[in-house]
Amino acid sequence: MRERVRYAELIPQEFRERLAAAPIAYLPLGTLEWHGEHLPLGADGIQAEGFFCRLAGEVGGIVLPMLFLGPDRMREVEGRELYGMDICQDMEEAQRSPVQQLPGSAYWIPEATFGVLLEAILKQLRRAGFRIVVGHGHGPSTTFFREHAKSWREKFGLDCFTCGGSPQDPEGLGIQTDHAAMNETSLVMALRPDLVRMDRLPSAPGQWPVAVWGRDPRTDASPEVGHRAIALQTERMAGILRETLARVK
Repeated sequence: MRERVRYAELIPQEFRERLAAAPIAYLPLGTLEWHGEHLPLGADGIQAEGFFCRLAGEVGGIVLPMLFLGPDRMREVEGRELYGMDICQDMEEAQRSPVQQLPGSAYWIPEATFGVLLEAILKQLRRAGFRIVVGHGHGPSTTFFREHAKSWREKFGLDCFTCGGSPQDPEGLGIQTDHAAMNETSLVMALRPDLVRMDRLPSAPGQWPVAVWGRDPRTDASPEVGHRAIALQTERMAGILRETLARVK
């Protein structure tokens, strides 16, 4: 039986044991957001939580429940607020889609509110005994987390990390480096294949899927790419976290 690593599922003794062994908290930065017709609306949190469960199994630590609120760009159009991938006009011409409210997206909060929320979480985690927090998921949320890591180290005494990967990675072996394209589709294929519906994407090669950014998931995504990305980033992050644990414990 796989060990339990999710915070909400632990009884106090299990919590004490896991915290003593590795005081690492993993915070999945999710959304409820359009991720193409083929991926679930909770794809951001599903990917981050799934990856964190693998990482916690390797290094130790405890995986928090996923957030579903996060910051993103926002624009008012005819009295409506549009967020994130509702606005696809800055993408390559072939990947643009009309400005529109995409079905299912319900996640946006201002950066200032997101900052207050994260600081409340970090304060509670430090109080509970954690020394390291890893946050990753939705792109703008992850960027915010990374940019504030230094100030949170000073304010809460927590070492804060995000996980690696670059949109320029030609093999797509980062963690959540595009939007519903090759990388994210491959990760969900690897972690939750039951939630992927590739048949919902347009079959015509010249018809680009709505609000998908990155390499074509129809031709380039696969479970194998997802598993390779997870293995590579688990190994990389495990090294970083073990080195940090040796310093803070």
